Amino acid sequence: MIKKIKQKIYSFFSEGHSRTILAKKNIAISFFIKGASIVIGLLLVPMTINYVSSMQYGIWLTISSLIGWMSFFDIGMGNGLRNKLAESLALNEFQLAKIYVSTTYACLLIISLGLFVFFCFLNPYIDWQTFLNIPESVKDDISLAVLIIFGSFCVQFVVQLINTILTAAHKPAIAGLLLLIGQVCVLITIYIMTKTIQGNLMVLVLALTMSPVIILTLASLYFYKTKLKNIAPAFSHVDFNYSKKIFQVGGHFFIIQIGSIILLQTDNIIISKFIGPESVTKFNVALKLFSTVIMLFSIIMNPYWSAFTDANAKRDYEWIKNSVKKIRQIWFFISIVIVPLILVFSNFIYKFWLGDSIQIPFKLSLLLSLYVIAYMCLNLNSYFLNGVGKIRLQLYIYLIVCIVNIPLCCFLAKKIGINGIVISNLLMFVGMSIILWIQTNKVLAHTDKNIWSK
Repeated sequence: MIKKIKQKIYSFFSEGHSRTILAKKNIAISFFIKGASIVIGLLLVPMTINYVSSMQYGIWLTISSLIGWMSFFDIGMGNGLRNKLAESLALNEFQLAKIYVSTTYACLLIISLGLFVFFCFLNPYIDWQTFLNIPESVKDDISLAVLIIFGSFCVQFVVQLINTILTAAHKPAIAGLLLLIGQVCVLITIYIMTKTIQGNLMVLVLALTMSPVIILTLASLYFYKTKLKNIAPAFSHVDFNYSKKIFQVGGHFFIIQIGSIILLQTDNIIISKFIGPESVTKFNVALKLFSTVIMLFSIIMNPYWSAFTDANAKRDYEWIKNSVKKIRQIWFFISIVIVPLILVFSNFIYKFWLGDSIQIPFKLSLLLSLYVIAYMCLNLNSYFLNGVGKIRLQLYIYLIVCIVNIPLCCFLAKKIGINGIVISNLLMFVGMSIILWIQTNKVLAHTDKNIWSK
């Protein structure tokens, strides 16, 4: 019996196309890594809320969401590099790959320094307390907290590029491992803080922002000396003429990323502004539970973006078609089995996880279950289209989202509270998913014309 199981496992990871085998191995390793990462993320929520107040935790979430916008201001260069690097590696053009990596680092460093200097001048003139609807009873220096978070994000803006490069080089599991190590460091730090230091927003900010920066920096130094030595960035290989090629792809990704900000990063700010910081905590706790499904699905999807780029460069269309079919089957199974199970047991999970500190309405959980199903469908199609470079239609869709989503969120937030914000995002996800599903089918059938082929 054991011998048969071993044989089946061996066959699963050794049979099929080499690209599929590599994807399977990355997915299997990533499941263990991401599983541990999810557990740590869930442990961090009650530990952090108990260290500071629910109000202060909501403030941290809101500020980090706001500052998190800057991670999209690489003008799409990260995703542009991902596609160009995957193409270069597929064709064994390592010298060209090194130029792309070096040039992207140089561009992001310039952007990061410019953003930080600009923010240092702007920050003293912003009344964050009023802007984020923070009660006067909160005595923390919000302006300083924002500056610390922004500064750490500026550094992370550059060093996190190692994750993009590892993924493009078909090593997404390693990128996931770096995230896990960073979370472990944060968990240990906060645990020590709960035993030694009185609850303080500023200390929490330092703990949550510095660990990922340190881990990513050390990882970059290690990998560029070892596994990624042949494409390691070097000043001698910086050539801004090549930045145009990255921008050609990345410019479209930039608009798409701005749309992603509208959809995913404005919720906390709108909730804080129209409902209050404590509601930010309630929304994020519920979203954290259902986002575990998104994280698990992303483990499957992540290796495929660069794999689709590789297959498209080699014109291996049959492999692409079969892979999309399998991924859709997985999405359907998760949507009709796993998500409903989480919804049914959600109240029990909240109780076990957080005790009586926070009460989550079932209607919010129901809406978020539909939210994650639609979001996974959107990712399923966008990852394929991004991998094969068909992103113009996404750009137009996200431009529409940029115009519609924030006013709709604000209107519904005033009318029906947190649920209104989830409904607004859900409507966006469903509409986008339908359009991109149609485009994916057209591309797979080679019947894409006009806007569908862009």
